[in-house]
Amino acid sequence: MFKVRTYNQISPLGLNRFAPEQYQVSPDVTDPDAFILRSHKLHGEAIPNSVLAVARAGAGVNNIPVADYSAKGVVVFNTPGANANAVKELIAAALLLSSRDIFGGMNYVQSLTDMTDAGEMSRLLEKEKKRFAGSELLGKTLGVVGLGAIGSMVANMALELGMNVAGYDPALSVEAAWRLSSRVEKMDSLQSLLAKSDYVTLHVPAIEATKHLINADTVKFFKPGAKLLNFAREEIVEPTALVAALDAGQLAGYTADFPTPDLLGRKNVLLMPHIGASTAEAEENCAMMAADQLMDFLQNGNIKNSVNFPATAMARSGGYRITFSNENVPKVLGNVLGILSESNNNVIDLVNKSRDNLAYNIIDVEDAPSPDTLERIAAVEGVIRLRVL
Repeated sequence: MFKVRTYNQISPLGLNRFAPEQYQVSPDVTDPDAFILRSHKLHGEAIPNSVLAVARAGAGVNNIPVADYSAKGVVVFNTPGANANAVKELIAAALLLSSRDIFGGMNYVQSLTDMTDAGEMSRLLEKEKKRFAGSELLGKTLGVVGLGAIGSMVANMALELGMNVAGYDPALSVEAAWRLSSRVEKMDSLQSLLAKSDYVTLHVPAIEATKHLINADTVKFFKPGAKLLNFAREEIVEPTALVAALDAGQLAGYTADFPTPDLLGRKNVLLMPHIGASTAEAEENCAMMAADQLMDFLQNGNIKNSVNFPATAMARSGGYRITFSNENVPKVLGNVLGILSESNNNVIDLVNKSRDNLAYNIIDVEDAPSPDTLERIAAVEGVIRLRVL
């Protein structure tokens, strides 16, 4: 029986996918095979040696020490795209809120509590409504930075609103390209996108390469009066540069899902309490996707949507399955196959994939490998983690 330790409140639709006769799922299990969590921070926490995988029911994994887990052979999964529609819909709201002073107008109406005459209120509002005027989105240009699961949906949505859309993503995948409308203008650089966009929305992960992507140098390229939306990660925007650009009028507005004290009280800033994926549907989708990926890995050794190991999958061919992770260096797979050959264990099928400095292998063999064979494989230089399924 596999043991899965839960953190946070995981949707029952996800947890119910674990068959009770095969899985023990609880926040209190000892010696767990895997974790499933949402926003719980694992940095600084000791991880049991029994843990093989961690599944994050969401896209971001900055709450998980991925590099440390990689060194231990722990596979880290996320759920890209499961909450994409929820974020896309909030971006639609953010575009509308930032194009017109809807928020300010609504607050003004709620402040008129001393008025009792409806006619008088109507006349006052007719006079004051020009204070909250804005502009339409139709014909404006939206720059989308990052064209993955969320970014491509946002780009297509903006086209339906009548906007022109420019996109920039140096790592655009074939899968994402298929999802993207041909009407999205592909830009060669971030600078060229910023220079032509009336609105810019960020949809890149929080990794070292994107930390402070919007900074004192890049803000200079914004079209004067442009508005910036950040529903990706707080770390992508450098705070000092943002405030300076808002003060100077280089940016006319900032709408984000990541409030910070230095941005409170500014009329040109709209802040939300990190609610991008906070819909019942998104939480359910993320939980179900995380559970399915975790089960496929634990039962079959297949990897899909890992942030640290290569996507690797192979249909079961009968016999016994060996999986192992290793440092991405020469001769490791050859040495393992040599040991299997010496032990007269015939290989039915195999797949080997690599990603950066890690590799992962699935090998189906006819007969159960002996303890001595497994011990020899585990001792091969470069092998990190070995399993038999």
